[in-house]
Amino acid sequence: MAKTGYGKRSTGDEDPHADADFAHLSPRDREFAVFVDHLDDGHAMGYKAIAAEHPRYGQQATRTSLRRLSDAGHLKQIREHITVEDNSMRWVTRTYWSRTPRSPEWWAEFARKRDGRIVDEYYRPGLARAEEEDAAEKAEPDTAPVCESDTEPATSTAYRTLAGLRDADPRMPLSESDCRSLESLTAEWLSRGSTPQEIVRALTDGLPSDVTNPGGLARRRLEDKMPPKKAKVRQKAAPRRARVTRVIMCCVTCDEDELTTEIVNGLCPECRAEMEAEEAGEPPLGYVPDTFLPGPGPDVVDVARRAAEVRAAGGMRPKLGSSRTGRDV
Repeated sequence: MAKTGYGKRSTGDEDPHADADFAHLSPRDREFAVFVDHLDDGHAMGYKAIAAEHPRYGQQATRTSLRRLSDAGHLKQIREHITVEDNSMRWVTRTYWSRTPRSPEWWAEFARKRDGRIVDEYYRPGLARAEEEDAAEKAEPDTAPVCESDTEPATSTAYRTLAGLRDADPRMPLSESDCRSLESLTAEWLSRGSTPQEIVRALTDGLPSDVTNPGGLARRRLEDKMPPKKAKVRQKAAPRRARVTRVIMCCVTCDEDELTTEIVNGLCPECRAEMEAEEAGEPPLGYVPDTFLPGPGPDVVDVARRAAEVRAAGGMRPKLGSSRTGRDV
């Protein structure tokens, strides 16, 4: 996968999968199209990264097929200028993929609509128009919150927990004054992860038969049995908002863009000329170079005969036979 915010990004609004999706392509380009189409969004789209994953083709074949897919309207690279909330700015090159072949006019309109969209500092999701985002933030709820009673004061969970002690155990009838004075202690229990049921249990378990001061006993237990504070988990800062402030088309296999050269169907003139030269000199389908064919093997040597010749040349008698251990018999 590519770094967050980069890699393959689907254009959306595509035709459903079908057997004839890439029938207009050559067999090799069709194989690459199916391979890229099944990659997850966010997968690295450089020709080296794809060649490292493809089971049949290397870097040169991958680079050529990516150019052809761009020329056929399936693949485009768009460079977007990003301005973040902290006023930092950067250029981001995204690779967009469409299973459905698109015309140059469609891609030009797609790039134009990218301008002004809201993303975050990691360049995601990047699919909401700026004006839609702003409108959603400014929208107000249709109805105001409804109160159960206009005269009844709001009570906290801590207060309601203390007030309910009488129902849990008649020996702990706390007064309103007790509930108000102990509310902050009870709220601290809740902030440390305790539930109202756990607080009630801590205040009622093991009570003596006669409780003369319920408020004092509740305070003592709340202070003595206070649970420990939870370790604070450092929260990752939320990504800052950013806006796409400029969009330009660029070549799918090199770093050129339309500010410095003419980009036609996602290719600069140099890359297009290179692709056309490769197509002109491309061998027919199924051709295997001579260097890929097996050559003649080494001459087979009769070892026994050669050994006899060497012994004869040295004036030694030929061997009559040998045992399994190789000693003369």
